[in-house]
Amino acid sequence: MLRSAVAVYLPEDEFPAVNEELADAGFEAIPVSTAGELAALLESRSDVGLAILDGESDFDATIEMYSLLHDGERNVASLMIVSSTAVDRLSLAGRARINGEFVNRPYSAASLRWRVEAMLIRAETMLIRTEALGDSARGAILEGEVGVSSSALAHRGQIVVIFNPKGGVGKTTIAINTAAVLQIRKNQRVLLIDCDTVTGHILTSLGMAEIPTVADVWGADLETNASHSLAEIASAHSSGVAVLTMSRSPLHTEVLEPKRVAQAISAARDVFDWIIVDMHPDYGPLNQGIFALADQILVPVTPEVPTIRAAVQFREVAVDLEIRDRLALVVNRSNSGVAASDVEKVVGFAAMARIRSAGMLFVYAANSHRSAVEAFPKAKVIGDIESLADRLIATRDEPGRTERYPRWLMRPVRDLLDRLTSQSAARSAEPVHTR
Repeated sequence: MLRSAVAVYLPEDEFPAVNEELADAGFEAIPVSTAGELAALLESRSDVGLAILDGESDFDATIEMYSLLHDGERNVASLMIVSSTAVDRLSLAGRARINGEFVNRPYSAASLRWRVEAMLIRAETMLIRTEALGDSARGAILEGEVGVSSSALAHRGQIVVIFNPKGGVGKTTIAINTAAVLQIRKNQRVLLIDCDTVTGHILTSLGMAEIPTVADVWGADLETNASHSLAEIASAHSSGVAVLTMSRSPLHTEVLEPKRVAQAISAARDVFDWIIVDMHPDYGPLNQGIFALADQILVPVTPEVPTIRAAVQFREVAVDLEIRDRLALVVNRSNSGVAASDVEKVVGFAAMARIRSAGMLFVYAANSHRSAVEAFPKAKVIGDIESLADRLIATRDEPGRTERYPRWLMRPVRDLLDRLTSQSAARSAEPVHTR
């Protein structure tokens, strides 16, 4: 099934490659050559989620198209294609927010596909995030305010993602035991979600392998026209944590459409204080949608080169996805010979927690289908995990904390376009000097 449509205003020789990449990703690319064609498209189609605009060939036409994208109640994201020389010529080098709304020529169609996919996912999840807010808060976001104060979201649960693009770093162990500490020792309502549809083993570790999955229930809903929330699907573990998994098989996940999963996770904020999400190590649409929702993204790192390199890669990807400020390290097996401070320096962001090696303790706990918090409550490593939980709570409760949203949505390229036009006009008005 096709996803959002993308309006494309590009030179004819650039369109075929872009069209091929977007079609491969499931997007319908619709070429437009004038502002009138774009206006007609926006009137006839409600599924246009983004427009790719050429910022060089006919800049007046581009400005007119941009205005159409934000006319009245409409707020369609835009991605401008410009050359680096054009930006330099307009004295914007180093000041334009190229990362959010611009792509430099020359570009590859594959990289453009990545940017389009990330922007559309952020747009959809941004709308999901604002659904539960009041009219004043939602209006502030859409008018371009920097954020919504924590008081507007105090009743909503926090989403904490556990992710590293390399497996075997302790993601599941940290997810299970952080959830257990928050539930048992901090009296919080916790939902633990296994979003790893390939290698996830939360249910096996907790002895809950037979409980229904989200794919099971949503698949059955198709037959009955029912609609079950994640809170209704989740099953209670002996620790009190509500637990669910997306699917037992990576082959039957068609019903787990990324936008619907994001909506369901966002809705769970109103039921639980904390939603802990253990994720598969990939950058696919489902993960990108969940990244966009996350309040904190914990990146477990063990003191070894491949794992550290993977965390560095994720840091760079996080810049493109505009989630860099939500990343925090969790240095796992921190007493294994490499200083945690050295790991922080190499990876490039601070550690929220350092968790010591615990030998076979976590294995014994999993074999008994319990969290280590239940099985070994006095172990020193449990104190490390409790410190992590305390830091999460402190971060949530920081005075003046704001809910951050993608800047490309809060402050669209209108200001940049104004600067481009004003400087272009100024240069055109300069007298021509001849020898």
